[in-house]
Amino acid sequence: MKQKIIIILSVLGIVLLSNFYLKSTSVNSETSNRIVDKTLSKAEEIKAFLKKNSKYNKEVFFLLDMRIPSNKYRFFVYDTKKNQITDSGLVAHGSGSVTVTGELQFSNTDGSLMTSLGKYYIGNSYNGTFGKAYRMYGLDTSNSNAFLRNIVLHSHKKMPYEEQISPIVLSWGCPMLNEKFYLRIQDVLDKSDKNVLMYIYY
Repeated sequence: MKQKIIIILSVLGIVLLSNFYLKSTSVNSETSNRIVDKTLSKAEEIKAFLKKNSKYNKEVFFLLDMRIPSNKYRFFVYDTKKNQITDSGLVAHGSGSVTVTGELQFSNTDGSLMTSLGKYYIGNSYNGTFGKAYRMYGLDTSNSNAFLRNIVLHSHKKMPYEEQISPIVLSWGCPMLNEKFYLRIQDVLDKSDKNVLMYIYY
């Protein structure tokens, strides 16, 4: 009986995710299905990680798919109880990650201005150049210098709220959000009694 319930919830989650992407992104169904499959796979990775690391929030985490163009929603809030994405928005990548071929490059090196891939936990907030921001700590070798590089989660007034036709503004390596969307992310972080995880992948 328990296995049947799990299967039903998994199927329901896939259907909800498919509808979510079709409604929120201007991509064809084949691309949408690939995004859904990839997102579910990454979500399972984080769930498995959380089972071994009880000090982090197990109910919600953030997924950032850098393979999706910057002008499309690619910052996803994942609710483990509902087994689905509950919110999404635009997020900038580092200016140093841009290449002439269109493929992004990534680095853990200070001064590179590149985005770093991997798992992070989001730490305490502080008031900085862009207002309230959250320190980020890398959990993988690919992003272990995040704190030393001052990679933080913050908003910027030039970040658009809705999907765009053209690429959006770039950051110095930080995941940078629209101010309105950022308020919703702040609410998730400030209400959590444990550090929330963020997974940036490509």
